[in-house]
Amino acid sequence: MQAILLSSEEVGKRARALYDNNIRQQVKTEENIGKMVVIDIETGEYAVDKTGIESARYLRQKNPLARLYGICIGYKFAVSFCGDMERDDR
Repeated sequence: MQAILLSSEEVGKRARALYDNNIRQQVKTEENIGKMVVIDIETGEYAVDKTGIESARYLRQKNPLARLYGICIGYKFAVSFCGDMERDDR
């Protein structure tokens, strides 16, 4: 598979669109709140784990050139420097 050359912004837009349109309703469960979903923006394949590291490894094994993007399930941001995490209630 050929790598797609995209800007960081385009990678984020594609990942967010995949998440909002297909993935969110499948992964946003009470047990997954706070976990990371990592999305391969080329295939739409995704994986969920606590930190996103194992998901990224899994997806990279399947496609070493994958453009991956991580989203914290149930929150607007993946990390916070002040300790407060704003929930995403969509």
